Amino acid sequence: MKKRMIYADNAATTKLDAEAFEAMKPFLLEDYANPSQPYSFSRSAKAAIKAARQTIAKCINAEPEEIVFTSGGTESDNWAIKGTAFVYGDLRATLTTQMEHHAVLRACEAVEMLGFPVVYMRVNSEGVLTPETLRRYITDNTKLVSVMYANNEIGSIQPIQALCSVAHETGALFHTDAVQAIGHCAIDVKELGIDMLSASAHKFNGPKGIGFLYVKHGTPLNPFLNGGAQEAGMRAGTENVAAIVGMATALQKNCSSIDVTQRKMEALEAILIGKLKTESISFLRNGSTNHLPGHLSLSFKDADGEALLHRLDLMGICISTGAACDSKSTKTSHVLEAIGLDESFAKGTIRISFGKDNTEEDAIAIGENLISILK
Repeated sequence: MKKRMIYADNAATTKLDAEAFEAMKPFLLEDYANPSQPYSFSRSAKAAIKAARQTIAKCINAEPEEIVFTSGGTESDNWAIKGTAFVYGDLRATLTTQMEHHAVLRACEAVEMLGFPVVYMRVNSEGVLTPETLRRYITDNTKLVSVMYANNEIGSIQPIQALCSVAHETGALFHTDAVQAIGHCAIDVKELGIDMLSASAHKFNGPKGIGFLYVKHGTPLNPFLNGGAQEAGMRAGTENVAAIVGMATALQKNCSSIDVTQRKMEALEAILIGKLKTESISFLRNGSTNHLPGHLSLSFKDADGEALLHRLDLMGICISTGAACDSKSTKTSHVLEAIGLDESFAKGTIRISFGKDNTEEDAIAIGENLISILK
């Protein structure tokens, strides 16, 4: 009999929602027209894109024309960083933190190499950038502040609204990489006051290879891809209609049940943490108390995170040692370095991220198997 797999790496990617898949199928098999063409066969695809844009906008309280489709979070982050740096051609600074996703950090390094100043701000031991810290770094020469909504490794949620207010005091734009949070946390772009937001569908049970960038009306931003007139001339290229439809369906479904899902995630966390404590397993939980529900970064002193991952894998359990994008690297994560985690704990760090399909039995099994390995 095939062993049942327990998937607890939802921060890396999520299972495609069945309703999202069904919504995609007609635009792969039947209504496959290029939406930019003028004939009647294209009308269905064109209408589907319009409806998806409206759906996504409603989920974050944006206007439909403020939603621009991209290939995912990495492209959205790169566009926000580079598109802002290059606009007007002035050499004003970009501010970000030392624990951002590499899509932001590498994009910042790229503009830095072209002469645009970048400042990498420190976070506290919980992985949080406080408004007071931002005030110490920001100047009238700051063009953009980019701070992720929730960290993909340790789950800490940032005080985005307060940080955005500080940025706007000096006239700087504010971008947040919300890839890990959207669909799992209630996000209202108007209430937050942000200028740009990045999202990726595969993090909220949508298809891979599709995402969007929210761009507030009036935000100066250079086009990312030149060519056709798609996306109001801001991103050329024939739209991936099926993926766009799947993304909108998945986001709407997740947003409609955020409260219920969060309570479930908190319950699964409590079960796992409770089992470890009952067996007197010594560990640190990284991140802030205000964190993504169901997202646990656990560090075991003098343990080997890679070994824990592989032992659990043999038991049919999928977890991570940190950011999935760094799976080939064996050095300490830049996020763990940014929060000042001692090396003896950093090497023994794993990330467990529950999703809406996980059960109490999954949490119990992960706890019991972790205990058996550590003991």
